[in-house]
Amino acid sequence: MLASALLGLYGAGAVADDKVAITVTNDNTDDVIVSLYDMNTRPRSKLLSHQRLSGFSHIPISVSADASGNAHVYWTAVTADSAMHKCGRKDKPGLATDASVHVYAKSDCPVK
Repeated sequence: MLASALLGLYGAGAVADDKVAITVTNDNTDDVIVSLYDMNTRPRSKLLSHQRLSGFSHIPISVSADASGNAHVYWTAVTADSAMHKCGRKDKPGLATDASVHVYAKSDCPVK
């Protein structure tokens, strides 16, 4: 039983060190301000914090893998131009290596 517990601890550590390469992509003309969270870490890691992403640009980034080898991210975005205030957000589980996460701000923002 002790060997099984140690194997479980070792396995969990090995998975935590594995990374998945993904690309965060803005495939719209409008610049957006993006925050991106790694949902496989505890506590959740903020990988991008209010990062400006110009229209039709992308950012390569490494994200922690889960037990199945996939990444899980959550992102939020707001238009960089405050005159056309729009928001977006999405939960993206099951991302394999070289996946592209498309970010956008097309919806009305929540009232605060």
